[in-house]
Amino acid sequence: MDVFFLILKNIMLPIFIAVGLGIVVQKKMQLDLRTLSKLNTYFLLPAVCFTNLYERDLSFQLFIQILGFLLLLTTVLIILSTFISKLFKFETKLSASYKNSTVLTNAGNFGIPMSELVFKHDPIGIAIAIIISAYQNIVTFTYGMFTSVSSERVKRKMIKELLTQPIIYSIGLAVLLKALPIRIPQPIWEPIQNISDAFLAIALLTLGAQLANLSFKGISKALYISIVSRLILSPAVAFLLLSVLQIKGVTAEALFIASAYPTSRNSAILALEYNNHPEFAAQAVLLTTMVSCITVTLVVYISSYLF
Repeated sequence: MDVFFLILKNIMLPIFIAVGLGIVVQKKMQLDLRTLSKLNTYFLLPAVCFTNLYERDLSFQLFIQILGFLLLLTTVLIILSTFISKLFKFETKLSASYKNSTVLTNAGNFGIPMSELVFKHDPIGIAIAIIISAYQNIVTFTYGMFTSVSSERVKRKMIKELLTQPIIYSIGLAVLLKALPIRIPQPIWEPIQNISDAFLAIALLTLGAQLANLSFKGISKALYISIVSRLILSPAVAFLLLSVLQIKGVTAEALFIASAYPTSRNSAILALEYNNHPEFAAQAVLLTTMVSCITVTLVVYISSYLF
């Protein structure tokens, strides 16, 4: 249990202190969340992705292994969440929000800062977290949108959203420069690195500011199911897949921990945009983030012994 409390103190506590400060700042100052979100998505996140992948040696074989696992995990979660929504007879709009709350994870504002603390002595773990963040962006603007509503208009919007995601281009550029290889001059590299270093603090501040505007109105049966699906069912499925695929070491640890991330705020944004029980979706984000303080700590603790 000593290890559990060390993880709670050294990893989770710093994260939730920063998130808590973000809540306080938002309550006092009413920051512009749209600007904060764009700052993270279009400025800081691409920089942290670029610097970490440019500096790391990530083999093509490892990349394929990670991608294969993520595709399998997403597929299984889609199947299970569809079955569960039918089992509990969720109506169509609630079913869409529930499935997104299970499949879409906060791999950016929560996942990358978490990985920077867990894997600060093993950079490959951070690189894997970045790949997962990019993958989750793609899942959000494909499966997430189609689950919310299926129409030609959404298909066109999906393509537009994907093409405007800078994280995809930053990863592609990092891979290209490493493959050629091209050395980035110090006067250019230094500001990129400085921007990257700012991501951890700003991402957690943004997460706290976003949570500050979410309200808690009691836990419905659907919310209980959403919390269990995202924080317990997903890691359980991930563990089984890692065992079957025989993925081990830091790769397995990073993938297992990522499977336990709380629900992405994008699921709430999609629910609001398409009127799919936005209150439920927002509360799923809030509650999974709060409960993840314990569940993610447990997953990090378990992964340190399993892998």
